[in-house]
Amino acid sequence: MLQIGVIGAGSASDSEKAVAKAVGSEIAGRGHILVCGGRGGVMEAAAKGAKNAGGLTVGILPGESAGDANQYIDVKIVTAMSHARNAIIARSADALIAIGGGSGTLSEIALGLKIGRPVVLVEGALPDFYPTSQDVMVAKNPCHALDISERNIRLLKEAKT
Repeated sequence: MLQIGVIGAGSASDSEKAVAKAVGSEIAGRGHILVCGGRGGVMEAAAKGAKNAGGLTVGILPGESAGDANQYIDVKIVTAMSHARNAIIARSADALIAIGGGSGTLSEIALGLKIGRPVVLVEGALPDFYPTSQDVMVAKNPCHALDISERNIRLLKEAKT
């Protein structure tokens, strides 16, 4: 099973939540584990999509209580690390899919790139300030985001062997 990280803001628009829910559903539908920050907004919508599709969800929580997790999180990792928990999310995921967000999401993107994780931004659900370079891929929709993630994870694994 792959672990796919979904990153985005705790406060998200309805359209971002719809994309996140579809991404979560696609992750679970492909038999992967969803890893996220475990709280509201994009994280909750993605976890809801994954749970509704029968998937497993992991929340890397910034605070000191498992009770901070949204209702769709199965495995609650309590870090008491605030934003530093973004490094755990980036390191734990085989690929990261960004939906909307702000500076916290941008930090997860940067951490993911720094450690060599595939990073995919979902088109139509990202702020103007997100970086676009040859290292960051843009997907046309949730299904495309998973296609890109799986392909790049496979390529990275093949390169290591």
